[in-house]
Amino acid sequence: MSSTPIISICTSRYRRGHHPNRLHNSPMPISKLLPGIFILGITFACCTATGYAAESVFPKGDTPPPLLGRHFPDRVHECIWRNWEAVAPETLARILGASSEDVTGIAVSMGLAATPQRCPEMLTRGYATLIRRNWHLLPYEQLLELVNMTPERLASTLREEDFLWIKLGRLKPACEPLRFQPPDDAAKARAAEIRRVVETEVGNALTQPGEPRFDFVRQLNLPPAEIAPVNTEANEDDPIRLVYSYVAVYGDPLLNPDLNPYPDGLLQRLASAGINGVWLQGLLRDLAPGGADFPEFGAGHEQRLANLHALTERAKRYGIRVFLYLNEPRSMPLSFFEDHAGLRGVEEGDLAALCTSQPAVRRWMTDALAHIFSTVPELGGVYAITASENLTNCASHGAWQACPRCKERSDADILCEVVSVLEAGVHRGNPNARVLISDWGWRGHGEAPDIIARLPKSVCLMSVSEWKLPIERGGIPSEVGEYSISSVGPGPRAQVEWNAARQAGLKTGTEIQFNNTCEIASIPYLPVMDLIAEHCFNLRASTRLDAMLIGWTMGGYPSPNFQLARDLERMAVPDTSAALDALARERYGPEGAPHARKAWTLMSDGFREYPFHISVVYTAPVQCGPANLLHPAPTGYKATMWGFPYDDLEGWRGPYPPEVFASQFEKVAKGFHAGLPELKTAVAKTPPEQRADAVSDLRLARAAALYFQSTANQARFILARNALADPARSKEEHGALRTEIKRLLESEIDLARRLFALAREDSRIGFEPSCQYFYLPLDLVEKVVNCRWLLNHFQNRNENGDPGEH
Repeated sequence: MSSTPIISICTSRYRRGHHPNRLHNSPMPISKLLPGIFILGITFACCTATGYAAESVFPKGDTPPPLLGRHFPDRVHECIWRNWEAVAPETLARILGASSEDVTGIAVSMGLAATPQRCPEMLTRGYATLIRRNWHLLPYEQLLELVNMTPERLASTLREEDFLWIKLGRLKPACEPLRFQPPDDAAKARAAEIRRVVETEVGNALTQPGEPRFDFVRQLNLPPAEIAPVNTEANEDDPIRLVYSYVAVYGDPLLNPDLNPYPDGLLQRLASAGINGVWLQGLLRDLAPGGADFPEFGAGHEQRLANLHALTERAKRYGIRVFLYLNEPRSMPLSFFEDHAGLRGVEEGDLAALCTSQPAVRRWMTDALAHIFSTVPELGGVYAITASENLTNCASHGAWQACPRCKERSDADILCEVVSVLEAGVHRGNPNARVLISDWGWRGHGEAPDIIARLPKSVCLMSVSEWKLPIERGGIPSEVGEYSISSVGPGPRAQVEWNAARQAGLKTGTEIQFNNTCEIASIPYLPVMDLIAEHCFNLRASTRLDAMLIGWTMGGYPSPNFQLARDLERMAVPDTSAALDALARERYGPEGAPHARKAWTLMSDGFREYPFHISVVYTAPVQCGPANLLHPAPTGYKATMWGFPYDDLEGWRGPYPPEVFASQFEKVAKGFHAGLPELKTAVAKTPPEQRADAVSDLRLARAAALYFQSTANQARFILARNALADPARSKEEHGALRTEIKRLLESEIDLARRLFALAREDSRIGFEPSCQYFYLPLDLVEKVVNCRWLLNHFQNRNENGDPGEH
């Protein structure tokens, strides 16, 4: 019997450092804010050559019952529907123990096309989407078949791919193996009802071609039809404007050159929009040999550095420099320290820090960086976070006093030493490379002037512009604790940090986003140009910035928002009205420009009403809008961070009362709806040769309006559904609640149908690079089926005199 060895791997929290189910702004150190949830062990047991042994254990945490769609006849029908435009029928048939004809027959019985338009890139670019949409349907054994992964690859995906395990809720529903059974008469009857709904609501749309998912990758590979000339000569004094790729696969992009993170067409477009830097993540242990101290490090580093070198040479042709995003030294499994006992630092679960108080760790880091930057001399530099969600140095999560070597030191001692090591290694390899150091996470996102005063003089101190900005939405006071476009900075924390940096003789930079944020990330950019212009103007008025990180994993699409920021930066005296007018004329022509300006203002004013809070941007259904399903009774599931919103209104709303939460999203939607007629007029008046981009802007604005209205609808539906289940309410109240539920379900049907049409036209809608697709177009048809079923469900309960489910 052959087998794979037992391995143990660990995963960290989501990047932003807040609890995925109950999030809040807090100045507390991260280690105190989130005790006990940083690290989650993932263990694999043996598997035989012929199949998985019964004792095989995959990451699952809690194992609650799966949440199944009651609008489907059974799990087999649900599985086939969910995967019909994502997975080949042959694959589904093999997993379910059926024939391709059986699977196709089930699909057709529900109104799906016999030969659907499928995306061949789903396994390579959409595997997180496949995992998420089958999380409640398939056990691990069948998931591995579906995504064609080994157990080790799945473990790495859950751990390293932007913390997918956290996004999935740190649990695995207890799914029984799913096997095909011929449908009985009841299942056939329900499938026929679904087919009638599909035919009535979307006609023959499912048989018509739409834009394939990930087609934007092909489009951004193509050279642009027209492109403004770019300066290919890098000026060391030019401020860095740094973004992440819209098309990159987050995992290990340098190991697979076929998944090119920065195709030439994208680089050209970014350069034309004023971008002169791009970043991608890296691990030192994968990018350089480990030397005598760490001989186990460095596997595959030659190939990665060769691909990195090729990328830097291509990017240089467009005046763009490549930066590495680093969290180092990355923690290691406890088993690693069996051979390195003297290097073990702070422990979290099954991980421990590589203690930087030990010279061997600092020596390895310096040598690794020097090797990278001398081997790839065209690298622009590093962007480093020393207190991120990944456990790195012993002070990274505020618990350095648990380390026997660090306990007598201060956090400033440790953090400044790490930065000094990073700076020394980079500049030993290339004295001209830039070192951008983020203050993210220092002192629980508090102020840290004493740390800044001790940083090497050659580094650039980066701080999120709008952090700790006080806001009030719907009469509820709050404070910005994430990237925000609706809240225009800079805020007080950044001002303090930049002042401290200038006093220390350091360069300064900001972390900011112009296209989108966690407020709504599944649309590539928002036409809220007044807000972008206002923020750019405020930054120019407050400080000179040497660098701008203007896109985390979301926000890297080459957009008019980038062009606006570029234009304002180039003005000797920034004039927001002049910059906005010029962009509108460039985008929509002289006749369309005035209407575009009105639309931007109306949408910007609407977006100012966004009920910003960490809980809202991480867990509310705003990333999937109408695609989020509704339920006849509380599911009991807690919303996850950028994964499953479920029906967890209490988790979504943060400090906002439910009525205020819903009302604020309605205000945002109202502002967008008010701007749409003006934007539509602008598109109609746009010269034909410019109209494609203008139409794209209108499509994205329409989609955003649908997301915001649906988020409000879903909150009000949950309120009404829960109230209906209260037997103490009067008959009149129950009648009013049923009327409200009917109105909301019909509204959701309308929104889902409209978003379905838009998403079929544009493969960018619903996509974010680290999460991949939050939903596919077919999910919006399912939402229609879901709402029709609920309408019948509540009508039947009314006729039976049942107030509702508990």
